[in-house]
Amino acid sequence: MPDNLIEIRDLSFAYGDRPVLRGINLTAGRGQVIAIMGNSGCGKTTLLRLIGGALKPTSGSLNIDGIDMGGLDQAGLYALRRRMGMLFQFGALFTDMTVFENVAFPLREHTDLPEVMIRDLVFMKLNAVGLRGAHALMPSELSGGMARRVALARSIALEPSLILYDEPFAGLDPISLGVTGNLIRRLTDTLGVTSVVVTHDVQESLKMVDYVYFVSDGVIVARGTPTEIRASDLPYVHQFVHGEADGPVPFHVPAPVYAEDLGLPA
Repeated sequence: MPDNLIEIRDLSFAYGDRPVLRGINLTAGRGQVIAIMGNSGCGKTTLLRLIGGALKPTSGSLNIDGIDMGGLDQAGLYALRRRMGMLFQFGALFTDMTVFENVAFPLREHTDLPEVMIRDLVFMKLNAVGLRGAHALMPSELSGGMARRVALARSIALEPSLILYDEPFAGLDPISLGVTGNLIRRLTDTLGVTSVVVTHDVQESLKMVDYVYFVSDGVIVARGTPTEIRASDLPYVHQFVHGEADGPVPFHVPAPVYAEDLGLPA
């Protein structure tokens, strides 16, 4: 098997005539947690959708476990997706199913396992995220952090080799945020999977990831380990990591001279 589960080379993507990503090069090793960061609209979620097979590159190559995603037909893509888990932003649980039924859903859809084995597997996954005792609750009865953990249990139900996370820390309180970050790290190490995390939460992510890619205006502008990213003197990275109001990403939208808008002499 190749050392890298994900290998992206010179990837570009456009919606029609509008380029979104240009010349992306990215690798993710087995058992690693990789973070993709950047300001809103920079293309990081589009990159996640390309890795998940929801979109196809305009040019370049994207290989998952040695398989060229661009060359797959629908059946091949679905087969590869069964080896992926996805944690959607805010969980995306089925609201009319219990916690147990949500986690059991992919097992029932993609396997022929008997119900007694599905039951055991669901309880194992829920126990891994600390929610075995909540198996009978409905999503409306869960806190935001609990819902995210149920979604995480569902994403690992089929023992994937790759888990994709879309803003897993959004809207969480500090305790739930820390719990979720620790779970991502622990499950990655325990299951030996590769995790790709798209996030804005710099401080929590730098505690648990192995490598970071910064995207801006559709290109990777910086990459490195958490230590290297914290020490970076690149203006964009420094502004993003330290949450500074002004810098390469300006505070003020370009506008005429202020005096002109007030009707005063320049």
